Amino acid sequence: MESNERPRTLSQYKRFQTNDEGRKTFSSIDQIKTEASVERIYDRYEQLAALDATLPKLLRGDHARYLQLSLERLSTAYESLDSSRPWMVYWILNAASILNLRFPHELLDRVVDFLVKCRGKDGGFGGGPGQDPHLATTYAAVNSLCIIGTDRALSAIDRPSLKRFMWSVRESNGAFRMHVGGEVDVRGAYCAISAAKLCSFTPEDEQRLFEGTSGWIAECQTYEGGFGGAPDLEAHGGYSFCAAAALMLLGGENRCDLEALLRWTVNRQMAYEGGFQGRTNKLVDGCYSFWQGALVPIVQGLIARAEGNQSIMNVSLFNRYALQEYVLICCQRPNGGLIDKPGKPADLYHTCYTLSGLAVAQHCETHSPPLVLGDERNEVLPTHPVHNIPPKAALDAYRYFLELDQPGSASEEKHCNGKSADPMDACSENESDRQTSSSHMSSGDSSSNYTSSRASEY
Repeated sequence: MESNERPRTLSQYKRFQTNDEGRKTFSSIDQIKTEASVERIYDRYEQLAALDATLPKLLRGDHARYLQLSLERLSTAYESLDSSRPWMVYWILNAASILNLRFPHELLDRVVDFLVKCRGKDGGFGGGPGQDPHLATTYAAVNSLCIIGTDRALSAIDRPSLKRFMWSVRESNGAFRMHVGGEVDVRGAYCAISAAKLCSFTPEDEQRLFEGTSGWIAECQTYEGGFGGAPDLEAHGGYSFCAAAALMLLGGENRCDLEALLRWTVNRQMAYEGGFQGRTNKLVDGCYSFWQGALVPIVQGLIARAEGNQSIMNVSLFNRYALQEYVLICCQRPNGGLIDKPGKPADLYHTCYTLSGLAVAQHCETHSPPLVLGDERNEVLPTHPVHNIPPKAALDAYRYFLELDQPGSASEEKHCNGKSADPMDACSENESDRQTSSSHMSSGDSSSNYTSSRASEY
């Protein structure tokens, strides 16, 4: 089915620029200034596009070089992120996978060796060797190892100790602290659930570990419809993604007002710029191309599942061309890397999530051809909207860990011989439930760009 969407005539969209009605505020001043910088870029683009019909172009080669150099050696500007090193690995690997960039096996083996050094002796992954484990860097490390996808990479995830770490940061109400003694927010729940799904925790493990979690997440929804980081906090795009993605994986969406969440999410797309803002009355930001862009099909999926009506997924509910225009025209640096907004420097975080948003915009209608702005060479590979790794990497990881738990596997023998004393270990699980989950996983629509584990199919 061909999409009815068409690229915008950007000069006509100037009518959507902010009118402060003569009452200036700090927010309106910043918004008008941002729109002016975007307007200059859009005006220049329309003149250049009149001379070159292939515009806009994805600067694939420049971004590939930027990512390759960053994986091998980071500049001193990243010293302040020493406690986020698995994140930087993940941002690079995921952005590279979206661009279909493949790194040498030797380099990826070194990445695995580094992430093993970040693994805490009591489970989970820290921000660097010797650092305390943290749910955010555990999520980044698990995603990175799943993207690499080799047996060596996946075997670096020690599930028994990972489960123990998750139990150590779990609260009695089902919420999760980011680290032992750390803050409680919805990121913790999402990071734990995402890692548990990719590592194929048993249904019994999940039921016990995440008892009460969906109810606590529901308490984070605000009067606006979005989710805050914890109950009674402001609705925010990143937290709303974490909440909705966690519910997609875990279930419990019936506790939330999904219509209000969808309304809040689609209204975060900026009328003139085309990109998304993260909160009400805030500026456009390239990273929300994913946090909000992926949130739209996730919420559609939750509604489709709640109503038993998959046709809800047949049409996108945000302007996919407008988002691609913002990314390709306003967010690319000529020497590689992507940015927050015009005038900002490139960084790995925005490179990852802006490209992820581009992938969602092109591929979120899973039963239709990709919707690509400009030349067909601008097409990128899909990303899983819930885990934000390649869809096949998510499926392969799930199956890898599922197979380890089959009777007679080397993993089962190792764990049941006393290597792990965790009562949640795989050797005590109900094998018939595991096989049922495996069949459910494999029965999804093979034509879909997105594959997911257990409850996350849509």
